Amino acid sequence: MPSVNPAEHSPSESRSASQTARATLLLREMVIDGQFRPGERIKEIPLSTRLHVSRIPLRLALERLAHEGLLEIRATRGFVVQQFSTTDIYDAIDLRGLLEGAAARLAAERLRDPRDLAPLRDSCVAMEALFDKRKLTLEAFTGFIEQNARFHKGLADLCRSRILRRAIQQASSLPFGSPSAFLLTQQFVADSRHLFLVALDHHRDILDAIAGREGARAETLAREHARLARRNLDAALKDRELLKSVRGGKLIEL
Repeated sequence: MPSVNPAEHSPSESRSASQTARATLLLREMVIDGQFRPGERIKEIPLSTRLHVSRIPLRLALERLAHEGLLEIRATRGFVVQQFSTTDIYDAIDLRGLLEGAAARLAAERLRDPRDLAPLRDSCVAMEALFDKRKLTLEAFTGFIEQNARFHKGLADLCRSRILRRAIQQASSLPFGSPSAFLLTQQFVADSRHLFLVALDHHRDILDAIAGREGARAETLAREHARLARRNLDAALKDRELLKSVRGGKLIEL
C-alpha cells in the first residue's frame, strides 16, 4: 500500500480547496440570479475582492462553472457569462429525460429489495398531502419542490450506476435543467394543479414499473415525465414577469 505524504494535504491546500468551494457556490448564485448580464466578461480582480478569495481559488471556481456550462471561455475575453436559447433549454430537458429514463430502466433491472423504494414512495405521499387542500399556497409549492428533488435524487441512486448518476447531475446543473426548474412558475398558471397531479401520477407509475421489474416501461414513463418541464417552460415563456420567477431566467434569450 502506498504511503500517504502529509504534505499532500497541507493546511494551505485545504484552505485553498475551501475557498474554491465557497467561491464556486457564491459565483454560481450570482450568475443564476442575473447579477451579470449574458455576454458580460467576468473581471477577476474586483470579483476576487468582492468574494474575499484569492485569485487561484477564484480561477478554479470560474473553470468549474465553465465546465457546468454557465460560463464560456473565450480566447480574447476570458470568462464570459453564457446566454441560452429556448432550443438549448429544450435540449437540456430532453437530455435529462433520456438519462433519467436510463436510470429508471436500470433501477428496475437492478432492484435488490422492494423496500428500497420506500423513500421514494414516502416522497410521493408527502407531495400528495401538499395538494390535499383546495388552495395551493407558496409553502405547498416549496414543499413540493423539495420532495420532488428528493424523488429524482432517489431515482438516480436506485440505478446503482455511479457514471449515470454523475451524468444526471451534470445535465441538471443548469438552472433550467433541474427537475424542479420551472415548478415555481406554475404557482400563477391556471392549470397548474392539473400539471402537478399529472406529475404525481407519473411518479407512482414509475415506481410501480420499477417494483414490477418492467425496465422498458419505467424508462418510457421517466422520459415522458421529463417532458412536463417543456409544458411548464412554454407557459413561462408566454409571460416575461412569470419567467422572472425561474432561477436563471435572466440568462434566457427571448
